[in-house]
Amino acid sequence: MAAICVFCASSRTLDQRWLDLAAETGAELARRGHTLVSGGGCVGMMGALADGARAAGGRTLGVIPQALVDLEVADLASDELLVTDSMATRKTLMIDKSDAFLTLPGGLGTLDELFEVWTTATLTLHTKPMVLIDTDGFYRPLLDWLGTLADQHFLKPAGLQLLTVANSIPTALDALESHLT
Repeated sequence: MAAICVFCASSRTLDQRWLDLAAETGAELARRGHTLVSGGGCVGMMGALADGARAAGGRTLGVIPQALVDLEVADLASDELLVTDSMATRKTLMIDKSDAFLTLPGGLGTLDELFEVWTTATLTLHTKPMVLIDTDGFYRPLLDWLGTLADQHFLKPAGLQLLTVANSIPTALDALESHLT
């Protein structure tokens, strides 16, 4: 099956519902036979995601910069853990190792990763599918703003259409899988 990269929060102070969403996402990826590619952390949603995948028998590949390994937040239980010299190298390697991208709720780091992969897709540097899970309207304000960018010609409609928005994990994975076959 596919190597699916999931971007999500690594905060230790999140509500349990976000951790549950991440764990459910990891488990569903594993049940469908996909390899999880993640940021290689063991905390927050990122940790719950990897734990959920492994608990359901899935394979995990983590990509993490040495600075975060030094902070002792690396997912040492990963089937494969790649350590990079920087966050920029981490993102490049995550893009290279993945067949598709899924974005869960998150903060600045999650948005940075989403926009990196989306920008490179708009430049046709890759054609890998991207899905954003908009649980409970989490990303609605961002999506509205992006629509305004397109309306004002700062973003081509074709670029906006490269990102699929889903409201559930099964719908998101169905969308990714439909582009992978």
